[in-house]
Amino acid sequence: MFSCSFPPTHPTGTEYDPDEDDPTLEPSWPHLQLVYDLFLRFIESPEFNIQYAKDLLNQKFIINLLDLFDSEDPRERDFLKTITHRIYGRLVAFRPFIRKQINNIFYTFIYETERHNGIAELLEVLGSIINGFAIPLKDEHKTFLMRVLLPLHKAKYLNAYHPQLAYCIVQFIDKDPSLTVAVVMALLKYWPKVHSPKEVMFLNELEEILDVIEPTEFRKVMIPLFYQLARCVSSPHFQVAERALYFWNNECILALISENVQQLLPIMFPALYRNSRNHWNKTIHGLIYNTLKLFMEEDQKLFDCCVQNFSKLKDSENSEVEEKQRKWQQLEEIANINAKQILKEEG
Repeated sequence: MFSCSFPPTHPTGTEYDPDEDDPTLEPSWPHLQLVYDLFLRFIESPEFNIQYAKDLLNQKFIINLLDLFDSEDPRERDFLKTITHRIYGRLVAFRPFIRKQINNIFYTFIYETERHNGIAELLEVLGSIINGFAIPLKDEHKTFLMRVLLPLHKAKYLNAYHPQLAYCIVQFIDKDPSLTVAVVMALLKYWPKVHSPKEVMFLNELEEILDVIEPTEFRKVMIPLFYQLARCVSSPHFQVAERALYFWNNECILALISENVQQLLPIMFPALYRNSRNHWNKTIHGLIYNTLKLFMEEDQKLFDCCVQNFSKLKDSENSEVEEKQRKWQQLEEIANINAKQILKEEG
């Protein structure tokens, strides 16, 4: 009865764009809701017999159930999420198969279609599953992180499921801090180049990671990480610069910076100082002023040294500019002399 009542409801027409299109609600939902609700009560019933269920809720049933996550109707996806949770919790023997099938959906999404309506809900299911992983993590689970979760950052419609993805990533780091370096370096690898809203999402996730990072792991990634933060502070898109500067409002991050200020201030100072004067947005000026003040209070001597080094750098840059202008002027003079000589010879 349940198998017959769960027809595929995902769209077959033009590609659904979650940024532009409203979801298509299932017309037969009043009927489907009753079936879903009955099936959920059946799974949750104290009289639910797991031995009988293994024969009826077989692998084919699980595959068909997970395929329904591609429905455009968020009401249906929400029911499917709850049902999948219950099946995973009660049918222990099916757990590896369920994880494998969810992986297959993700692989198809990442490497083939980049189109699926239920990625957020599937990640929400996985968030609970990851939370229950035993420590130390199995190699299978680490492989899932590296080959599935991290590549999901590449997708065009990351905004449709990013909060759930970030939650899963942080869960992994919380369970195994040694994964931090691989995760952070992957984020830097996939960092968007020309998509500012996506950059803000990456910064949000990065702050969540820094909230749980171990100091020893932080020191392994802080140099490339703060070079990226410096680039974000210099971004002409004020929301990117603003989000990066908000890192200095986080007590956990400030503690990490304080312990490593000798390495981090020289990286950040040029970007902060330049944009304290050159950035077009006044809000950014105020945030940069507060950040520079924090650095100055942390280590006045180092701060003064960075000011001097930056002044020398500016003088060197100005000298290079002047030298280039002088050479161009010489070339123009030579070109004018040659032009006059040619005209004289032709005359």
